Amino acid sequence: MSDFSRAEACAVAIAETFRGDGEILVSPIGNLPAIGARLAKLTFEPDILLTDGVASLVANVQPVGGADGPEPIVESWMPYRSVFDTLWSGRRHVMMGATQIDRFGNQNIACIGPYERPKAQLLGMRGAPGNTINHPTSYWVPNHGTKVFVEKVDVVSGIGYDRAAALGKRSSRFHEIRRVVSNLGVFDFDTPDHSMRLASLHRGVRVEQVVENTGFELVIPDEVPETRAPTDDELKIIREVIDPNGIAGKEVKG
Repeated sequence: MSDFSRAEACAVAIAETFRGDGEILVSPIGNLPAIGARLAKLTFEPDILLTDGVASLVANVQPVGGADGPEPIVESWMPYRSVFDTLWSGRRHVMMGATQIDRFGNQNIACIGPYERPKAQLLGMRGAPGNTINHPTSYWVPNHGTKVFVEKVDVVSGIGYDRAAALGKRSSRFHEIRRVVSNLGVFDFDTPDHSMRLASLHRGVRVEQVVENTGFELVIPDEVPETRAPTDDELKIIREVIDPNGIAGKEVKG
């Protein structure tokens, strides 16, 4: 196996969040999520559907960051209104960012501080409430720290497991927070009360490092595996096909 960077390990971890999704719409928001989703499509999950970011589903994979690549092969028209038909039936998996996230997967991208008088205005609610209640959602956090992984989010944009449970099964039948991938490791909610669990550590990261940079008590198994390393084929695809300009390495160092 060739040597690999932390960014490439993150790309593979993100790709793994889409394993098993099959023929559904995947919406990766951000550079590393886009690289991971395209890697999944080119390797173990070829049936996932990706858009050109505007209104078309594309059959082939384009490089990120405007790098030269093949002409898009448009296989279907998908205007924004059609996204909602897909969204509320559970046949979509989105990976969003999180300015704050708590132990039950509640996410904040709206503002920091009280909603009535915030210290900082962020993106707003955007599509987070509808995304999280209607289909699987994962999160990408490039800078794992206590300001992001917090005891309680200032505002709930994306709905976590505790709030989804309060809505009842009928309202939350498609709710699933699949994974949280950060620059330190991978996290899931496969616990009795759906509180966040450390699922794997990226190469070179210690459990203590994750604990020190998390603002709440994580569920930590007795044995924490290392995040799956990229294969040689995956590294070749990342470096030559998806990210020839090395954008991933500018987002995550190491």
